[in-house]
Amino acid sequence: MDRGYIDFERLYRINKGLSYFVIRAKANFDFRRLYSNTIDKASSIRSDQTVKLNGINTKHDYPESLRRIRFYDKDSDKYYIYLTNNFQIPAETVAALYKNRWKVELFFKWIKQHLRIKSFFGTSLNAVKTQIWIAVSIYVIIAIVKKRYQLKMSLYTMLQVLSVSLFEKIALFDLLDEKAILASNESVSQQIDFFDYLDKNLCE
Repeated sequence: MDRGYIDFERLYRINKGLSYFVIRAKANFDFRRLYSNTIDKASSIRSDQTVKLNGINTKHDYPESLRRIRFYDKDSDKYYIYLTNNFQIPAETVAALYKNRWKVELFFKWIKQHLRIKSFFGTSLNAVKTQIWIAVSIYVIIAIVKKRYQLKMSLYTMLQVLSVSLFEKIALFDLLDEKAILASNESVSQQIDFFDYLDKNLCE
C-alpha cells in the first residue's frame, strides 16, 4: 500500500490475522531502532532494520516490532523507505513487491473487464474463489484454442459468441467462423424493426 493508507491500527489487525503487508513510510515516521541487519553494500538496499514505533498513539496501535527497509531506486534516482511485518523474505523482495503493487491492481482491473463476473453466486470465501478460478480457467482454455488454431477473432468476441451459444449443438469451428458470424449479423440488421414498421404505417 502507498503511504497515504498508513493506519497502524488496521496494519496490526492484518498482522494478527497472520498476513503480511508492505507499505511506504511517511517522512515524519517516528521510530526507534532495535537492530540492524547486515546488508550487501553493492545492492540497492541501504538499510534493513528492526524498529518500534515511538508515537504516543502509534505505539499503542502497533505495539510489536516492524521491519524498516531503506531502498535506492536507480531508475528514479530516489530513496524509498518501506515498512513490513515480514522478517523472513529478503529486503530486495520487499522492494520488488512494492514496486509491482500496481500490477496487482491492473490484474484486478483485468478480471473485472474480461472475466465478466457481474455477481457472485455465493458469498463464502470458498464460493467466491471457486467462481473466480472457473472464470479464469475458461478464459485460459479459450486463449489456448485461439492460439492453437490460429483464430483471428479476439478473445473478447470469442467469449461473447460462446456465452450466447452454450446450449446450441454446433461444432466449435462453425461457431467461431467469422464469415458465418458476419453473415448472421447482416441478416439481423436487414430485418425490419417492428416499432419502425408501426411508426411508418401509423403515420401514413
